[in-house]
Amino acid sequence: MSDTTAQPTGRCYCGCGKEISYGRYFAAGHDKTAEAAFLAIHHGGTVAQMLHAHGYGPDDEHSVTKAAVDKGLWLECPRGCGYRGARESINNHVNLRHKGKP
Repeated sequence: MSDTTAQPTGRCYCGCGKEISYGRYFAAGHDKTAEAAFLAIHHGGTVAQMLHAHGYGPDDEHSVTKAAVDKGLWLECPRGCGYRGARESINNHVNLRHKGKP
C-alpha cells in the first residue's frame, strides 16, 4: 500500500468495478461494504478490535472520541453533557437533547 492520499478514479473503491461519478470514491452504500470487508480481514470483524489495535479503549485516557476532540477534528457538547461529535452532529445533538434548556 502507498502512503499517498487516495484519489478518485471513476471506479468504486470497494473493488466491485462499478463506474461512479467524478470526485467520488464509492457507489452508494459501497463504502460500508468496503469498511466491513476491511474489518473482517484486519480486525476480526469488529470495530472494538480495530480501536484496540490503534491504542484506543473504553476509558477516557484512551478514548477515540476524546482524541478527535483533542486534535480539533470534533467538538464536545457546549452544554457539558459529555457528548462528542463532528460540528454538525453537535448542532443536531444540542437541538434534540438540550432544546429549551439553559
